[in-house]
Amino acid sequence: MRLNELKDNPGSRRSRTRVGRGIGSGKGKTAGRGHKGQKSRSGVAIKGFEGGQMPIHMRLPKRGFNNFTKKKYTEITTGKLQSYIDNGLLKIDNEITEADFISSCAIKKSPNGFKLLNKGGLKSKINISISKATKSSIELIQSLGGTISILETPKTKRNRKVTKKANKTKQEEDVSEESKLVENDLDENTEDKTESQNEDNITEDTEGS
Repeated sequence: MRLNELKDNPGSRRSRTRVGRGIGSGKGKTAGRGHKGQKSRSGVAIKGFEGGQMPIHMRLPKRGFNNFTKKKYTEITTGKLQSYIDNGLLKIDNEITEADFISSCAIKKSPNGFKLLNKGGLKSKINISISKATKSSIELIQSLGGTISILETPKTKRNRKVTKKANKTKQEEDVSEESKLVENDLDENTEDKTESQNEDNITEDTEGS
């Protein structure tokens, strides 16, 4: 068989039905849409509409969510890195950067950078700068005498128990200070009352004498 003799299998490509081309075709006049009604009109899409009842996509339960803050990294293993070095795609004389992965190794650009995983082994001493790396891969590179610089600063996990305790103690201190202020005000009021009562008693005694 030659190139000019190539053709599709019989029945694989069907010609489309031409509608509205006379009653003799069987698809003329109403063009297979029937008489009148909403479905015979143009520009009508009734996808998902079930006559007013609750549609299936709203009746079924939903699970999970899409975390829009999650960062996606392109994973590169140490074994893959070694194969790139062996094939001459990456040079170990200079520092290996993420731009080298895209230009030399034909890896697609990652939206949030690259992550190095310790899988497959590494033999060469390298200096690399990468967005993220596992603890074991960092230890492996350093053990071979190489250096690794992480471009992204790791987030420190906040201890919720400690913060809750700190907030609780702060609230208790505020409450104690308020109660002290209230007690001082009460003491001052009682002192003023006793002084006024004493003055009234003295005036009554002078008037009686």
